[in-house]
Amino acid sequence: MSEVAVKNKFRSDISGFARAIAKTPGAKIGHEMDEKLCPLEHAYIKGSYRRKIFMPKGLIIVSKIHKVEHFYFIMKGKCKVRTEEGIVIIEAPYLGITPAGTQRGIEVLEDCEWVTVHVTNETDLAKIEEQIIAKDFTDPALPENKNLQIEEEHNV
Repeated sequence: MSEVAVKNKFRSDISGFARAIAKTPGAKIGHEMDEKLCPLEHAYIKGSYRRKIFMPKGLIIVSKIHKVEHFYFIMKGKCKVRTEEGIVIIEAPYLGITPAGTQRGIEVLEDCEWVTVHVTNETDLAKIEEQIIAKDFTDPALPENKNLQIEEEHNV
């Protein structure tokens, strides 16, 4: 199967999984995270925004779709993570890079602290989310969609 076919199959599967768990009482999808269950901590410095989330053991979630590449850190805990590349167990301490266009299925195996760092001068969370989060995989800001737009413009 080609890389594009694998990516499209994963995206279809993760979207279907998100729709399925959305029907389960207590299930959480990225945009529905409950700050009582999963407290967030925000910090800002010139040019950067840091977000830390606590996720309790046993939680199963589907993350938001990330528009831009960024660093992430697992400071505490252990998770089973499903991405386009497959399933991996990630355990603290861990440093990773989230490529643009990524959405993850996460099963929290041990209480977890997950930190992300984003390049922005913005301090308004709603505006930051507009910059870094896609509503779905058709978002024109995702790299593969930008490439399609460029190809379409050149073929006009």
